Amino acid sequence: MVVQQKIEQKLAAAFSPVFLDVINESHMHNVPAGSESHFKVTVVTQGFEGKRLLARHRSVNQVLADELKNDIHALAIHTYTESEWHELNGQSPVSPPCHGGSNLDL
Repeated sequence: MVVQQKIEQKLAAAFSPVFLDVINESHMHNVPAGSESHFKVTVVTQGFEGKRLLARHRSVNQVLADELKNDIHALAIHTYTESEWHELNGQSPVSPPCHGGSNLDL
């Protein structure tokens, strides 16, 4: 839980979100048990008001630059303003199942 806690702390400090959800989705992938390499983050903050999706994602990537460089293999980012979040009834998209990397049936 070390990487997940770092992500939570950094995003909370950077964005003062009204809602923050950090989910370790590593168990859904072909990695050893207990891994912290695949994450889904949902950040809801008024700080995203007027910002395009790319700018929002870049700001999250910037905050998590060290973790992305050293710890995180995959990061799903969902960013919303409060009004967008309410329009979605407080639900972020469900992550698709992993197809096992090189085990894909093409």
